Amino acid sequence: MENNLDALVEEIELLIAEGDKERLQEYLDNLNISEVEDLIDELPEYGAIFIETLSINRAVNVFRILDFPTQERIIKRLSGPKITELINELPPDDRTAFFSELHGDAVKKMIILMPPEDRKEALTLLGYPEDSVGRLMTPDYVTVKQNFTVAQALDHIRKYGKDSETIDVIYVIDEHGVLLDDIRIREILLAKPDTPIAELMDNRLISLNAFDPQEEAINIFRMNNRVALPVIDKQGIMLGIVTVDDVLWIANEEYTEDIQRMGGSEALDEPYLDVSIWHLVKKRAPWLVVLFLGQFFTATVIEGYELQLKAAVVLMTFVPLITSSGGNTGSQASALIIQAMAMGEVTLADWFRVFKREVISGLILGIILGILGLLRIFGYHLFGQYGDTWFLLSLVVGCSLIGVILWGSLVGAMLPFILRKLGADPATSSAPFVATLVDVTGLVIYFTVANIILSGTLL
Repeated sequence: MENNLDALVEEIELLIAEGDKERLQEYLDNLNISEVEDLIDELPEYGAIFIETLSINRAVNVFRILDFPTQERIIKRLSGPKITELINELPPDDRTAFFSELHGDAVKKMIILMPPEDRKEALTLLGYPEDSVGRLMTPDYVTVKQNFTVAQALDHIRKYGKDSETIDVIYVIDEHGVLLDDIRIREILLAKPDTPIAELMDNRLISLNAFDPQEEAINIFRMNNRVALPVIDKQGIMLGIVTVDDVLWIANEEYTEDIQRMGGSEALDEPYLDVSIWHLVKKRAPWLVVLFLGQFFTATVIEGYELQLKAAVVLMTFVPLITSSGGNTGSQASALIIQAMAMGEVTLADWFRVFKREVISGLILGIILGILGLLRIFGYHLFGQYGDTWFLLSLVVGCSLIGVILWGSLVGAMLPFILRKLGADPATSSAPFVATLVDVTGLVIYFTVANIILSGTLL
């Protein structure tokens, strides 16, 4: 694959150096769309030349799959006529996605280039809230009336289908534009010509609301075998459709953002290598500062138990064991719940069920690790360490592990629910954040248990 790409790059650079535009266009038009995208990634300085050279249909298909920073870089270098042609030929949903990333002044300049009808359409789509289904939908679809026959419906599809985003699904509406049902084209093609469309309806309609969050669309597509879903308003009037390719794109973006947030960083707005060092630092520094300040409390807790540590220095030996076990457990629970929320498997209403499950699993995990901690101390005792108090010390470590791991499970599982309830992204309860929180509280549990069990002996 790499060798093929290297050969493509060499050939393209040679054609550009020779200034042979005809051969360059012929060469580019014979490549797959994905190969042209790879060329733009490898030769970003020639991205605008590639788009200018390609036929408009292929230029649009390449442009729509590029990430926004690359799109913005290319659009700045295109000629005025090419920009007008490109913007007007972009599908409405892709055009809306592009406009929504631009600054206000740039959007105004682009919209001016569009015909009045397309301009009205673009402004309508941009009027929906950011990250709503309305921003994803396209108004290019085919509808039929329920009193049509199959023959009439097919004539209608032939007449208007060429402007539709997809004709895999045909939508049935009433005289007021209210969506009644959707029918797969296969059902229409296999039915007799005189069959009324009403007889093909099964009333198992699945639709999206224009103001639904885009995550809702991802979940509905995941649960249903559909290539497109209709979008309606509160009155049930059909406004557009959302296709699976747009949902896959958004799902990929959501996944990328969640992974970055779970790593303890703000989500990057563009690919890693396109981000400036300063921008990268700005995205990472706030969380690192918060986590660093959180570790101050860890130091404060240790200072608060200074007398106990002086009396039983051996307690300090097990601090990393206690804190890391609690932090790891909390991070595990947090990751599981965030993933379950993203997949639609868990909602806010399920918090108590999750709480009960984490109490049980946290206790079992704590007992398992507590026994391992006890065996570790017993093993070292056989070689003469810990003296006569080895059993009490093993009880401290074992009981502390049970408490800390139970607490870590509950914190890691409940934080995503709390953040979702407050309207924040659950992925913000990232692994480093949960680990830091459990570190501090885990030390309090550890030293409290030590005070209770070792009082009158080591303490």
